Amino acid sequence: MNDLVSRNIRRFRAERDLSLGELARRAEVSKQTLSKIEQGQGNPTVETVESIGRALGVSFRRLVTEWGTRSHVSRAAEAQWVSTPTGQSRHLDQIYGSGYVRTQMVVVEGGQSHAVPAHGPGTLHQIYVVEGQVEAGPRNELRILDVGDFMRFPGDVEHVYRCTGGRAVAHLTTTAPQVPQFSPDFGQGPDAGWPA
Repeated sequence: MNDLVSRNIRRFRAERDLSLGELARRAEVSKQTLSKIEQGQGNPTVETVESIGRALGVSFRRLVTEWGTRSHVSRAAEAQWVSTPTGQSRHLDQIYGSGYVRTQMVVVEGGQSHAVPAHGPGTLHQIYVVEGQVEAGPRNELRILDVGDFMRFPGDVEHVYRCTGGRAVAHLTTTAPQVPQFSPDFGQGPDAGWPA
């Protein structure tokens, strides 16, 4: 539970562009206490979490609920293929919800790097490398992906796509909910997707 609360506090704080010190001041907790909570250390009381929630403008429930998803990587070398009536199948991912889905093939030449600002709340990216090598993911959680590797990661935080060699081809799927998960004061509108 501490991991979930710390992840949500970091996420909501980043969405609101608040420094650690400013959030601590608003929540009336010490900066050191808030830092430990964000690192998943300690055992904050319900009152402390509620105070942080009020300072962020979210309910206690939102701080203890899984929003969006963490990154997930499926390596080609570890892929499990199963026989189906139509041939061989490899399950990559499964997500739930309503909204729109955009799917595209993307070609990136060597040296090109795309730093993409956060899309609307709840946006997810799924990337499957067809050719070359790609570095992708949230800025603080970049992964090197080779041919056949798959990664799902949140698109509602700043993220990066970069070709590490001469040329890369990837299949990219973007899903975004039509119903905002957060109030309009804190949400961001839909984005045209990658490349930006």
